[in-house]
Amino acid sequence: MKTKGAQQQGNAQSAMDMRFIESSVCEKIMELLGQNKIDHHQRQVVILSQDSFYKVLTAEQKAKALKGQFNFDHPDAFDSDLIMQTLRKILQGETVQIPVYDFVTHSRKEEFVTVYPADVVLFEGILMFYSQEIRDLFQMKLFVDTDPDTRLSRRVLRDIGERGRELEQVLAQYITFVKPAFEEFCLPTKKYADVIIPRGADNLVAINLIVQHIQDILNGGLSKRHNGCVNGHSTPRQRRTSESSSRPH
Repeated sequence: MKTKGAQQQGNAQSAMDMRFIESSVCEKIMELLGQNKIDHHQRQVVILSQDSFYKVLTAEQKAKALKGQFNFDHPDAFDSDLIMQTLRKILQGETVQIPVYDFVTHSRKEEFVTVYPADVVLFEGILMFYSQEIRDLFQMKLFVDTDPDTRLSRRVLRDIGERGRELEQVLAQYITFVKPAFEEFCLPTKKYADVIIPRGADNLVAINLIVQHIQDILNGGLSKRHNGCVNGHSTPRQRRTSESSSRPH
């Protein structure tokens, strides 16, 4: 599995590399690799998001969430057990079902996204380095260092435009939960990164270097055993072209 954080697993037949990164950087990498134009079943690089793994809220928690009073930026908001279970299956070369989260209603949908075995998995999420058990699965860990004003402006535009929220609620949530959680839980994990990318998707020099590294893996230019996932174990990649899937964005 290869990630946006980073992880990889391989043997003489195949390799899976996991890396951890920010969504806009992941999308840029996919674009430069041309993977976003390839059929889902045949993609060598796929993206997973930590946001798919929010916990199912209780009625009380959902009521708070609808008022902007629930902390979605705390590590406890994520289903870490399900993340671990999913990552381990990916590292074994298995096809996995990824939950689909509805950010408007703050609930999991009934449908799932099917993710097929790939050579590289990019896993993006702000708290993917917080848990050592999860962090240790990644072969390469990337920390995208973005200006605070940029982070805030993107959040405002996203929450208002895509999730139908009011500006006052977005700002209140940012001040109450998002900024403090970033400083307490996310920023300290920067020390675990193998590579730090300033300016995010605008840093084309850094992104091109990562793209070249992934291309080397895909082309066999790097040892697949060296770049393999957890503990050097590996499993063959298997394509199931008879199955249908939708892919995470």
